[in-house]
Amino acid sequence: MIIGVPKEIKNNESRVGMTPAGVNELIKHGHQVYVQSEAGLSSGFSDENYRMVGANMVDTIEEVYRLGELIVKVKEPVEAEYPLIRQGQIVFTYFHFASSWKLTSAMIERKGICIAYETVEDEDGSLPLLTPMSEVAGRMAIQQGAKYLEKPVKGRGVLLGGVPGVPPGKVLVLGAGIVGTQAAKMAAGLGAHVTILDIDMKRLRYINDVMPNHVITEYSNEYNIRKHVRTHDLIVGGVLLKGSKAPKLITKDMLKEMKPGTVIVDVAVDQGGCVETSYPTTHEDPIYIIDDVVHYSVANMPGAVPYTSTVALTNVTLPYVIRLANYGWWEATQKDPGLNKGLNIVEGEVVYKEIESVFEREEVLL
Repeated sequence: MIIGVPKEIKNNESRVGMTPAGVNELIKHGHQVYVQSEAGLSSGFSDENYRMVGANMVDTIEEVYRLGELIVKVKEPVEAEYPLIRQGQIVFTYFHFASSWKLTSAMIERKGICIAYETVEDEDGSLPLLTPMSEVAGRMAIQQGAKYLEKPVKGRGVLLGGVPGVPPGKVLVLGAGIVGTQAAKMAAGLGAHVTILDIDMKRLRYINDVMPNHVITEYSNEYNIRKHVRTHDLIVGGVLLKGSKAPKLITKDMLKEMKPGTVIVDVAVDQGGCVETSYPTTHEDPIYIIDDVVHYSVANMPGAVPYTSTVALTNVTLPYVIRLANYGWWEATQKDPGLNKGLNIVEGEVVYKEIESVFEREEVLL
């Protein structure tokens, strides 16, 4: 099969869909790989690195899409890429369809085979292709939150770890999944006081067992959220509903109950956000302020650390890319039930029920 790896053109997206090591493995399996020139440069991989393992380098994104039977990338296609996708072409990437009817309708119209990293599942129901980026984003949420708590950027002026004689900052984490666990781990490592909320008691028991004593678990409900937003300095939204929109756990009226300079990092923003007042921002312009509350809601947080993110992503996507290339999308998804769950849109038809449900609720007819 011919695999195409385009250069990402989403704002400040520096990752690339495949490392030279991954390309090398595909070529060993007898496939051809076309990589757009400078696609890997921001991740630390030169065109020569790709040539050395046998990749064919092309100058334009149009050539990659024209030649590729399977397109492997990182982020959802942006508007300029919509016309490049052709009927029957496999596109394997993060899509997050539920957060964008515009993207969904465009992919329906283009009639490609859209396989979403974020809905591929393991046998235990975990999300193997979302996990590494959630790990990165969860850890980054604390780094970014700590930075924007500084007074020059309108934060509260709180050092998360405190110092002798001054209590540490307080971090509230919504969701005890991968993002929430990694955020809690990082915040606890800095010495912050951490409260983590979830509706899954099994998960809270696990967190309680593995985290230090200054990480407190509580059941997530509106009462507890309202109670904690009044007193915490940094709030991290790490809620995930597979393939669907995140619930709005923090409403606009709650902002008025927060201390001025409180920072919200909404990691769920690429799935619509779990904060009513959040909307996607970019690494170029990452924050905005509403009711004296700093909002950080960059939709591609791991793109800021592209080397780490690209290697971590290729580690988990490569086995699936090889299966798709070896067998074609139909046979590969029939052989692998977990990969089958990655099918979101197939030749103009939405096949992932959660996406359909979201747009039915929003009265957008499919």
